[in-house]
Amino acid sequence: MQEQPEPAFAPGLTAQVELTVTDADTAQAVGSGDVPVLGTPRVLALAEAATVAATAIGMPPGSTTVGTRVELEHLAPTVVGRTVRAQALLATVDGRRLSFEVTVSDGDQTVARGRVDRILVDRGRFVERAGRAS
Repeated sequence: MQEQPEPAFAPGLTAQVELTVTDADTAQAVGSGDVPVLGTPRVLALAEAATVAATAIGMPPGSTTVGTRVELEHLAPTVVGRTVRAQALLATVDGRRLSFEVTVSDGDQTVARGRVDRILVDRGRFVERAGRAS
């Protein structure tokens, strides 16, 4: 009987990252609107950065994770100069599939919440396959 390898990650893993909003992060700058507040694409990028940070320490050698699905509600505007914090919580692990609950907050206010799914892949093989596809 062959032993199964230990999973690389377990539910409960967390990480957080911060961003102080600049003019370059606004909806106007990223092309997602015409208002000078934190743009949804930057909110999503911050949420994904938190998921990457959560897996960084325990990443198996030669592996990485890639995003596969996102559900995000952008609930409140954030003006330039404010600092937002994204927190990721690894909610479920199904083999190589990792599902994170994410929240982005500005102090006590929830700016965004949702889910980010990632999959654990062999980094070299993934990059090689991506190069053949183009």
